Amino acid sequence: MSTPSASRPGRPADTAKRAAIVAAAVRSFFEHGYAASSIEQIASAAGVSKVTIYNHFGGKPELFAAAVEAECERMRGHFSIENLEGANLRDRLTAIGEAMSAFLSRPEMVQFERRIAAETERDPAIGEAFLAAGPHRMKRGFTELLKAMNDAGEIAVDDPELAAEQFAAMCKGMGDLDRRFGMPRDEKRDAERIAGAVKVFCRAYGNA
Repeated sequence: MSTPSASRPGRPADTAKRAAIVAAAVRSFFEHGYAASSIEQIASAAGVSKVTIYNHFGGKPELFAAAVEAECERMRGHFSIENLEGANLRDRLTAIGEAMSAFLSRPEMVQFERRIAAETERDPAIGEAFLAAGPHRMKRGFTELLKAMNDAGEIAVDDPELAAEQFAAMCKGMGDLDRRFGMPRDEKRDAERIAGAVKVFCRAYGNA
């Protein structure tokens, strides 16, 4: 007599379980840090078994990467060419700068980065997973957008990846460092940084 087959990835129930696991992982990793989060705790919070988590993700590092990716998704959406069609260069860059600033200045994100930096001292793989799932993936998305702008003749840039880094650095300024060391966010100054970054970027690379 044959036994019922396990649910396959992609089915509604399977997708719902995966979403619940990622949501529980995000809460745990962001609130307690990587080292203090366990598969057992996350499974309990998600209402699934440990085996289910291992079947979906393989282990804690992969689950961590999925959690970071989920948190970064909202910001990457602003890099979508489709979402920005019809807007001029300055408006597109402003939208990207504002999304970046809002995302990075979230108190839980600042706290999370502090934890990741500390835990990377013990395990460099943690930092590598964070960079791959978050900052590096977002940089690739922005780089692709700049390449498309270059191909469309909106900008003239020889190294889109470097240009993406330059724009991000100008938008963050010293505000990113200040927040990491406990200073509150200065929204007015952040807006001025973004406006300045857009102005400099357009002067350096804009064709309009």
